[in-house]
Amino acid sequence: MTEDELDPTSPQERLLDGLDPEDLDGHTIEELSDYLDAGRQPRDDSIENSPGSRIALDALSRLRQESWAMLEVEARTDSATERSWIGRVIANISRESRAGRAIPVSHPDPATHLNISEGSVRGLIRAAGDGTYAALIGTVELVGDVTVPNEEITVNTTASVAYGENLTVVAEVIRQKIAAALHRHTELNIVAINVSIQDVHTPTTPESKDA
Repeated sequence: MTEDELDPTSPQERLLDGLDPEDLDGHTIEELSDYLDAGRQPRDDSIENSPGSRIALDALSRLRQESWAMLEVEARTDSATERSWIGRVIANISRESRAGRAIPVSHPDPATHLNISEGSVRGLIRAAGDGTYAALIGTVELVGDVTVPNEEITVNTTASVAYGENLTVVAEVIRQKIAAALHRHTELNIVAINVSIQDVHTPTTPESKDA
């Protein structure tokens, strides 16, 4: 009998176990995972009304829907490197969902002040890149003072890409998708988007590609 057969917990639970709790308006990434397991029922307003928790829920949901079969396979391997990278993705979802800095949004009425949270923009970037050729976004970083209108901002991301893909092509497609999403939904002055491929994983099926 293997160690996996003795262990009743799922690969996801084993990956989440051992992560330092990350506060998301009073919730942890483990609680959000359990809430998803329950189909978000019964409705928990303290989660559903928390921007940070909803960003994390969306990211965790994509992780399951698009790539969890691949993660389950890798979580059962003997590769400590693969398990460590997957664990960091989950930890990053929690950390990056925090509100962070307030990013101003212009309004024709000078007396009206609008902004979006840095966490929301990081979630937008992750959503744009996840699933591209079965890729997974690892980290998202906004470099520059996003609180100052028209300040030059650089986006740094890392990703894991399916084995056999042209890394240069995948990185460029991810970059283009992130650029389009930021242009459509923000007023940030993006001067560079850097996509660093830090890991390669086994794709689940040939149909998992997303051109």
